[in-house]
Amino acid sequence: MTLNGNWSYPTAVKFGAGRIAELAEHCTAAGIAEPLLVTDKALAALPITAQALDILDAAGLGRAVFSEVDPNPNEANMAAGIAAYRAGGHDGVICFGGGSALDLGKMIALMADQPEGLSVWDLEDIGDWWTRADGSKIAPIVAVPTTAGTGSEVGRAGVLTNSLTHKKKIIFHPKLLPAVTICDPELTVGMPKFITAGTGMDAFAHCLEAYCSPHYHPMSQGIALEGMRLVIENLPRAYAVPDDLTARAHMMSAAAMGAVAFQKGLGAIHSLSHPVGAVYGTHHGTTNAVVMPMVLQFNRPAIEDRLTRAAGYLGLEGGFDGVYAHVLKMREELAIPANLTALGVEPERLGELTEMALEDPSCGGNPVEMTRENTRALFDACM
Repeated sequence: MTLNGNWSYPTAVKFGAGRIAELAEHCTAAGIAEPLLVTDKALAALPITAQALDILDAAGLGRAVFSEVDPNPNEANMAAGIAAYRAGGHDGVICFGGGSALDLGKMIALMADQPEGLSVWDLEDIGDWWTRADGSKIAPIVAVPTTAGTGSEVGRAGVLTNSLTHKKKIIFHPKLLPAVTICDPELTVGMPKFITAGTGMDAFAHCLEAYCSPHYHPMSQGIALEGMRLVIENLPRAYAVPDDLTARAHMMSAAAMGAVAFQKGLGAIHSLSHPVGAVYGTHHGTTNAVVMPMVLQFNRPAIEDRLTRAAGYLGLEGGFDGVYAHVLKMREELAIPANLTALGVEPERLGELTEMALEDPSCGGNPVEMTRENTRALFDACM
């Protein structure tokens, strides 16, 4: 099977090894003549970023870069990016990197030309708040993921951390869906192993929570199930043999599938990990993996039958217990920390984290209703 294709779901996706070579032509097709490439500090110095800039430069599109992107990007990063965008006279954004760069690049494209007085926090994913933005002022976006986890490259939202409240907010607008996404698995080969592990488990968490969500969305349900299978079969391989392009390609697919699937909803995995990441700066996907077994047990009464049905398709024996055991096995193989204590979470802050978790929009998609009492108990179980 040749793992190469042009897809139109949910946007134009150019998938396959080596397809970064098409970056300039897809920018031009999206109407971008002066792109700003947004990436993170570590990635900015790597050869894959130089390669992308060389491709742009050779086509007369310049080589402008903004890389002041924190692991959990905030409004200060966004303001600095907007200043760079305006100073350079740019007319579009290339989001190049992992979830942090993809999300911040989207925020720059969203807010750079909005009218004075509109705050990014006014566009949180609540009801029809997105209509407050002038959609005609959102710059075109080309997305190039270099990790396989977040799936932001096929999403209509970005996550931004409020540096004052330490709360992560989901900012939504339909026009944040990139015009073109280039998924080139060769770009993921150089990821550090802990990033391969954390981002891969993030993709799995998206698929798992979407599959278990009680909301009705059969299309997402099917995508989530196949996404889980791809992660189970390919993440350990990508981690152990980093240059296995077949495993890397399947993980890129699973990441995109997870982001499409979670239209159906997320749950307690994300509502716990979001505040932990905002307060302690932990890696989002790794934090998801840390709390995943505890959340599975928390939700067991509501999801046991559903995961028992999934187990057969996933090639796992033992129904719910088989899925749970395999999650523990993957965590061990990928050197995921055992609990939140190992991530530096302090017991005295669990009350504060509980309140933040209950405010997170993800908790609304959890199969078991989250209350102050059971959410605090779940945090205790994660320590």
